[in-house]
Amino acid sequence: MSKAWAPVAGEPLVGRLVVIGLGLIGGSFAKGLRELKLCREVVGFDLDARSRELAVELGVVDSCAETLEQACAGADVIQLAVPILAMEKLLAQLAALDLGDAVLTDVGSAKGNVVRCAREVFGSMPGRFVPGHPIAGSEQSGVTAAQGSLFRRHKVILTPLADTDPTALALVHRLWSALGADVEHMGVRHHDEVLAATSHLPHLLAFGLVDSLAKRHENLEIFRYAAGGFRDFTRIAGSDPVMWHDIFLANREAVLHTLDDFRSDLDALRAAVDEGDGHKLLGVFTRARAAREHFSKILARRAYVDVMHSNDLIFLANPGGSLAGRLRVPGDKSISHRSIMLGSLAEGTTEVEGFLEGEDALATIQAFRDMGVVIEGPQQGRVTVHGVGLHGLKAPPGPIYLGNSGTSMRLLAGLLAAQPFDTTLTGDASLSKRPMNRVAKPLREMGAVIETEADGRPPLTIRGGQRLSGMHYEMPMASAQVKSCLLLAGLYAADQTSVTEPAPTRDHTERMLRGFGYPVDVQGSTARVESGHKLRATRIEVPADISSAAFFMVAASIAPGSEVLLEHVGINPTRTGVIDILKLMGADITLENQREVGGEPVADIRVRAAELNGIDIPEELVPLAIDEFPVLFVAAACAQGRTTLRGAEELRVKESDRIQVMADGLQTLGVQAQPTPDGIVIEGGPMGGGEVWAHGDHRIAMSFSVAALRASAPIRIHDCANVATSFPNFLVLAERAGMRVHAEGGS
Repeated sequence: MSKAWAPVAGEPLVGRLVVIGLGLIGGSFAKGLRELKLCREVVGFDLDARSRELAVELGVVDSCAETLEQACAGADVIQLAVPILAMEKLLAQLAALDLGDAVLTDVGSAKGNVVRCAREVFGSMPGRFVPGHPIAGSEQSGVTAAQGSLFRRHKVILTPLADTDPTALALVHRLWSALGADVEHMGVRHHDEVLAATSHLPHLLAFGLVDSLAKRHENLEIFRYAAGGFRDFTRIAGSDPVMWHDIFLANREAVLHTLDDFRSDLDALRAAVDEGDGHKLLGVFTRARAAREHFSKILARRAYVDVMHSNDLIFLANPGGSLAGRLRVPGDKSISHRSIMLGSLAEGTTEVEGFLEGEDALATIQAFRDMGVVIEGPQQGRVTVHGVGLHGLKAPPGPIYLGNSGTSMRLLAGLLAAQPFDTTLTGDASLSKRPMNRVAKPLREMGAVIETEADGRPPLTIRGGQRLSGMHYEMPMASAQVKSCLLLAGLYAADQTSVTEPAPTRDHTERMLRGFGYPVDVQGSTARVESGHKLRATRIEVPADISSAAFFMVAASIAPGSEVLLEHVGINPTRTGVIDILKLMGADITLENQREVGGEPVADIRVRAAELNGIDIPEELVPLAIDEFPVLFVAAACAQGRTTLRGAEELRVKESDRIQVMADGLQTLGVQAQPTPDGIVIEGGPMGGGEVWAHGDHRIAMSFSVAALRASAPIRIHDCANVATSFPNFLVLAERAGMRVHAEGGS
């Protein structure tokens, strides 16, 4: 019996790697690890003698064995890369051999079938067998197509079982990671269901459609007029019939389940066409288009094509420059969120102009589409929402995924607390770390049943069918999201719901409720609503977001010779803290063409370069500028003297700990920045360059981009992918204005 070979420092990860099946996948796995010198020797085996010869000639393996027993003798890792229906025979042959402590792994796309076969032939699932599935491929096949880089930036899914040896799992994970793959772990059943839906069912439909059309007598006429859409939809019907025959038989249970669901949806679609139900058709088509765009823009980029960039998109900000011209930043994110929420619950059709097409606001749109609301767009900032009324939402088909949007999660928690159905709200890794008890606790006091993970973190599971009671809530901390959450819950609660805030926060919810015809009573620091009224559809023009404009306000203030005009910016008095603070520091900012649009005050903001001075930031302004502090810290770093911030504990629980992350970055650039529990002390002075980390926080990334205007050397900003959540065209607008920042690798 051979002993598992354990590497020591400076040696490869694996002693003897054996790859059985020298096609594209197995050959690429072998070649990649061989090129990286991660195995002491790489041995191949294939039933086809010519494939064995070519594998050695092409440098795919070090050598090939003539028999399976010779190949596996002394093996440390054995990869099974044979066709899926050949797996049972291969496993039976392996079960008859002495494999010692070798780690087994495979590459099949139907994991349940592999696990069943292994259990049958071995008597039980071997602990050192790690089932796996690389989601990668090529137009070519066979060993001649093998390429060591095939798996780079592609998913590899490992499906360990409860009794899988952790050391074996860790080794297989490391091997795939070394090849540049993005490795995830998933349950066997879940894997097969996901693949049945996203890969197997589309192939089945494409094969079936082409076969159906080809059987008609007039098929030549049909195909003569087939255009690009038919070509694209049916492209996968040109795949290997034998391979797909094997896959459908191997994964038939999951395929049948997915096919039954699709047949049900297809029947409903047929009924809509038969009955002339245009509303239902529009709902299907808008949801489908949005899902397809979401896949192509987000999922494909992050999950399959460019994992590296999603993990560490780097902004390179070069020093110097000045700003000039007229700029229109994207629409206000807070108002965009609320326009969809209230438009969905209104009676009638709401038209929205200037909608922010960032990932956070798109997550809100998708949430309401999941709950049966027909939403057209966004198309160049235009969205049409076909409201269903306060009681017209339907149970979503599964958990509602909200990406990185804390606003969506907190406000939706209030809206969903009194719905007749259960809902689970989930998000990405960043959102899953953020506290939700601040909304969950008061909602529970109103009668809601909400389950969270440890420390009140997402996902949130909200149990339906609860009767909410109105209450008065004294907020312990100023938060517009908590206030809005409770007011929205109050639309469904018995009696009156009122919220008193310790300091003013943005009042977009109160203003927009009134715009939809719902009465809101605001007396001083207390806002009240009661149930029993209706929301009526309206038209909303979303002003430019002052939080996005803030980056250019600071940029123009600190870059000598700058003058910019920021057009159509919302100047809601609960949001203008950034203007007040910059003016206290000596900024040259004037408001022009002030007016009111849809209940929200707007203006054009002119900013000229000025000498800034350090200040003690008044605590009453903190809630009015809570999102703008990262870039205000940059202004403080460029000011004469000391700037002190207190009373800003909330900054520590945003997308990142913004106090600590900004302090770390500023210190890297040579700025004296001392964090405190509820704020920071910054001494203005010269600023150098260096490497800083945004920690996935879009506002951190954009703030250090602004800092480069006064830096003496380039600033490389890591982890900037989430800028798309709030400011999709930031780089384009920044370069147009005169800043010298771009994504690394771009121009």
